[in-house]
Amino acid sequence: MTADPNDPLPSEAELALAWSSPGVRGPLTTALQLDRRLARIVARTSEPMLGQMRLAWWREALAMPPHERPRGDAVLDAISVHWLGREGSLTAMVDAWEVLVTAERIGPDEALALGLGRGAFFAALATASVQPELAVRLATAGQRWALADAAARVSDPAERAALISAGLSTRDGACRIPGELRGLAVLEALALRALRGGGRPLMDGRMAPLTALRAAIFRA
Repeated sequence: MTADPNDPLPSEAELALAWSSPGVRGPLTTALQLDRRLARIVARTSEPMLGQMRLAWWREALAMPPHERPRGDAVLDAISVHWLGREGSLTAMVDAWEVLVTAERIGPDEALALGLGRGAFFAALATASVQPELAVRLATAGQRWALADAAARVSDPAERAALISAGLSTRDGACRIPGELRGLAVLEALALRALRGGGRPLMDGRMAPLTALRAAIFRA
């Protein structure tokens, strides 16, 4: 699946995709496109119940067998191709975005729920059997990315502080990210840089490309 030209992915996502192996590129693109779709639902929601209904459509569609899902939606069709049997982590993403629909403010609890659920798909991208250490490593990378991206997009200083605090409270993993998933290492490194910079955009500043390159090489 290629990115929708009418809804392009952010530059850090395109960079991560460029560093990902061919077998990972399709699933990662699909997950990032779904994330953008859900983010747009939340951003455009003024009435929580309506937002919950729109998110429930995705939750129900993901729970269906592929042959019973509605056809014609590019993202949902791609999920049936690239995420067959792994839809649970995408459902976790839907649940995470629902937190922002129902919460009055983003505090520590909301930030933690958002990070854990929105970034859950990182661990599901591993194509081989995953040891516990690697599962934790990938989950942490996903959490950092999810929180850093959110922190760069909120306008309320207190909410941004809660997101940054949750992102920086994660612990470094004890193993390296596999080579085929080096794109996730890129997103994690950019996320940590953004969090330490006070919630800046992930690709902000001239050093962002160098940060991404180092992460792609060392995957530490």
